[in-house]
Amino acid sequence: MNITEKIALELNVSAGRIQAAIDLLDDGASVPFIARYRKEATGALDDTQLRTLAERLHYLRELAERKQTILHSINEQGKLSDDLRQRIEATDNKTTLEDLYLPYRPKRRTKAQIAREAGLAPLAEHLLADPDQISEELAKDYLNQTITDTKAALEGARAILMEQFAEDAVLLGRLREKLWQEAEIHTCVLPDKEQTGLKFKDYFDYQEPIRHIPSHRALAILRGRNENILTVRLKYQSDDIPITEPSSYEILMAEHLHITDQGRRADRWLKDTIRLSWRAKIFLSLELEMLNRLKEQADQSAIKVFAQNLRDLLLAAPAGRLTTLGLDPGIRTGVKVAVIDDTGKLLETATIYPHQPRNDWTGALSVLTRLVKQHHIRLIAIGNGTASRQTDQLAAELIQSLPEYPLHKMVVSEAGASIYSASELAAKEFPDLDVSLRGAVSIARRLQDPLAELVKIDPKSIGVGQYQHDVNQSQLARSLDAVVEDCVNAVGVDVNTASVSLLARISGLNRTLAQNIVQYRDMHGAFNSRQDLLNVPRLGAKTFEQAAGFLRIHHGTEPLDASAVHPESYTIVRQMLAKTQLSASELIGHRQAIASLNPRDYINADFGLPTIKDILAELEKPGRDPRGVFQTAHFQEGINDIKDLQTGMILEGVISNVAAFGAFVDIGVHQDGLVHISALSEHYVTDPRDIVKTGDVVKVKVMAVDTQRQRITLSMCLEQQPDQQPKQHKPHKKSQSQPAKTANNAMAEAFSRLKART
Repeated sequence: MNITEKIALELNVSAGRIQAAIDLLDDGASVPFIARYRKEATGALDDTQLRTLAERLHYLRELAERKQTILHSINEQGKLSDDLRQRIEATDNKTTLEDLYLPYRPKRRTKAQIAREAGLAPLAEHLLADPDQISEELAKDYLNQTITDTKAALEGARAILMEQFAEDAVLLGRLREKLWQEAEIHTCVLPDKEQTGLKFKDYFDYQEPIRHIPSHRALAILRGRNENILTVRLKYQSDDIPITEPSSYEILMAEHLHITDQGRRADRWLKDTIRLSWRAKIFLSLELEMLNRLKEQADQSAIKVFAQNLRDLLLAAPAGRLTTLGLDPGIRTGVKVAVIDDTGKLLETATIYPHQPRNDWTGALSVLTRLVKQHHIRLIAIGNGTASRQTDQLAAELIQSLPEYPLHKMVVSEAGASIYSASELAAKEFPDLDVSLRGAVSIARRLQDPLAELVKIDPKSIGVGQYQHDVNQSQLARSLDAVVEDCVNAVGVDVNTASVSLLARISGLNRTLAQNIVQYRDMHGAFNSRQDLLNVPRLGAKTFEQAAGFLRIHHGTEPLDASAVHPESYTIVRQMLAKTQLSASELIGHRQAIASLNPRDYINADFGLPTIKDILAELEKPGRDPRGVFQTAHFQEGINDIKDLQTGMILEGVISNVAAFGAFVDIGVHQDGLVHISALSEHYVTDPRDIVKTGDVVKVKVMAVDTQRQRITLSMCLEQQPDQQPKQHKPHKKSQSQPAKTANNAMAEAFSRLKART
């Protein structure tokens, strides 16, 4: 079975469509482009399926390359049999492949190699094949200048057999799987580390089957070990079994090797050899493998959670083009203020000091009132850092004092804002602006358009991950970059207003081309049509094909340029225009005319039914934004600190992060509370994302408050009492008992604050 057939089987898609997708990827096509504009070729594979395909393709190609290297190495040793070649070529995972290569891998001189050089291999073979022989008597025949006594001869023979057992690929596979299914992780706190390692208290005396440990617990355990707080060991048999008795793993080895204790003269020696092989060699190696496997699986799960939360955050609905006041709260250094217009352009900055030590509340209100009146401000964005709730109170008083102005305020996440403020990008954009004031600009822009602003920041700095610094960083970066690319292309960008950071994420473009587009725009003015993009230096036909459909040009010479209809499909639209006898601007949005068109009338050799349907849908609602409706949570007045919380309170909050074990909720006290998976719904929940996602606005009840450990326990089952466990009924796909205010809440998504466990 070749690579294409394997992936087709895994994805349950025909091999022809998989091969078409592979060809497109190999030709340089991006996943967003293939998912949107090459549906006929791939059978309408979506971006998630294509990402999976690309990952498997990379893995299987690496596997194929490694197979060739191994076959070449074994062949050079003169040890490549037809059977071994077939076994190597048939394997479909890297672990099994390396097991097969293990006996032939060049290695440092081992005790077994030294014993072989001393001529002890026949002794080992005789003892294994014929246990009836007296081992000591047989060993005398192998004494020489190097091996001077029978004890040394038998030790050498044992070393040879131990290495042989440890390099048996089939045996290793069976032992590995048995260990994964049965072994338990045991952890305990190191002496005198109870206080310094208090955050790992749950694992001071802990045990759980390794295959059942969820990602967050696995990463916590491994971090505790790395910080020298915990000892972590793998336990493979019950304490009830005496150490002198053979374990089930030793029994499995004996059965596999056809070694039985029948009272023969060498049986006891072989039994001890198996025990030493398992306990001193094989288990130690497999224990490390098991912990690595646990880490890899935990990484994958954590990265998946991070990617899902990031996607929700980036696809938060924008507040829109409204003049916005950004407030970056501070106490001693003051509150930094920035006013940006409806295009994101900076209009004015200021610093006010309403809090300690100056307490100039009246002066701060005076400055803000002037700015609102002068610039006709509509929105107030307040960073969620230090003094956020106090600054929120200031904004509330400002709104109350200006009833004639339609002002709205909301607290937004500052995550990553400081990194952007000190970045080279921010320095180029605002070379004469103080770093702290740049943060206020970023906060304001996040409210207007979260996606456009957040793409300027390294996704890992946005703070919606679970143990993000503990997972494989290269895998995390690849996954998050893919999410950003998919989100930006799903929304599309206005080529005449987009920043370099936003353009660089468009299919087919990179940072250099994005800079060239902006420079061309600055020199020649706004683009009038997509075709003008071909005048940009180094932007050729291939790049244009990849990027054009995701770039929007509003009020240009071609109305279709403002839609997601690709220029290559304009001929199809021309046929529709001829049919309806309407112009492009007249047909766009004309539901009755569009409904009168039969998609099958426009199918040809290049464009099939999926593309035609996409064109009609786009014409009906051109440039539609996939992001949700703009909303925000309202934090309860007077609840500013964890000390203000009381059990039984019902509060409104924002889902700031979703993990496998539940969801974190920002309730406005600078410490997110946790709704455990069991408290998300009165129905049984298998995946928290079936109930909530990052950015949803929810109502929660305070169940417990631990001020010492800064932990808040919440429940979305509002009838639940603090000392009562929520009812968990039979599995239920989607609970409606406590729905979020919106399936894709804008406000929270973009600005939710995660107290990430980092």
